[in-house]
Amino acid sequence: MKKLINNAEDVTLEQLKGFGLAYDSIDVHLDPNFVCVAGGVKDRVALVSGGGSGHEPLHGGYVGMGMLDAACPGQVFTSPTPDQMVAACKAVNGGKGVLQIVKNYTGDVLNFQMAADILRDEGIEVRNVIIDDDVALKDSLYTAGRRGLGTTVVAEKVCGAAALEGYDLDQLAALCKKVNTFGKSMGMALTSCTTPQNGTPSFELAEDEMEIGIGIHGEPGTTRSKIKSADEVTEILANRILEDEAYTRNLSEWDAEKGDWVDVEVKDIVFQSGDEVIAIVNGMGGTPLSELYTVYAKLAEVAGRHGVKILRNLVGNYITSLEMAGVSITLVKTDDEILRLYDAPVKTPALRWGA
Repeated sequence: MKKLINNAEDVTLEQLKGFGLAYDSIDVHLDPNFVCVAGGVKDRVALVSGGGSGHEPLHGGYVGMGMLDAACPGQVFTSPTPDQMVAACKAVNGGKGVLQIVKNYTGDVLNFQMAADILRDEGIEVRNVIIDDDVALKDSLYTAGRRGLGTTVVAEKVCGAAALEGYDLDQLAALCKKVNTFGKSMGMALTSCTTPQNGTPSFELAEDEMEIGIGIHGEPGTTRSKIKSADEVTEILANRILEDEAYTRNLSEWDAEKGDWVDVEVKDIVFQSGDEVIAIVNGMGGTPLSELYTVYAKLAEVAGRHGVKILRNLVGNYITSLEMAGVSITLVKTDDEILRLYDAPVKTPALRWGA
């Protein structure tokens, strides 16, 4: 293991300290760990997310004007704890409630639910929306159902803009659920990654092998094969996304009338000719930007063959898995509302335009 760290047990703490020093628009709180916008939130719904560290810039890099108001970083590839979420939500509660955006990993889902229960007991209205856009599989060691991947970034951007526009809590939750059902993602790896605490790769790949369908916590994928060209890899990922059938599942939501968590049936979209999308070609942490542009060129061609038009794109590292070499592709169908909110000004460490 070769990493720019000091003590493996202090990685998250030291990185948080550096993050806070780098951006004066963000406050970093320790014990419990969370980051939030400096100055807090006033008279609108607050937006909070979080997850294990090791996926930077997700989530802390998206804290700022037009996106998240706070983010809770767990230890590397480990869910943050409910006390972090409670503290973060209290710090940015602007009196209109809090929307928590939660990637579909078991620890994240359970801990954000516990935090929401605590906050409601203290008089703060909370809604949790789960992102589960990974088309590679239906279940994994980390989750019941599909994992949360790149659609998380679009959801945080769109909902952040909507919160600034004055959407109320129920409107914001409905919008976030729409973005989730409009988004599909899939990733692959050329190498594994190594967590500082373990010091060994999370899975082994031979020099001539690649892994299709990986997640972001160093877990192996669904298919292992000999390495293929960039165009071949892009065809596999893009076609799987564009040809994915409608996926129906039950996601846990808070029912205010019943005063309890209930399972609600959710069905995502099927891409069709004529659809317009936001596309993300995302590096997994160890892939050169030049290679991602090669993937994007092929993605645009494949989407065009399906009659799908890319209106907006992000190419770069947006949701990573430490130093893993690989790529994930995300396509999110747009409508007038989503596109308007996506284009709205944003100013965060990782995303900024129009501000």
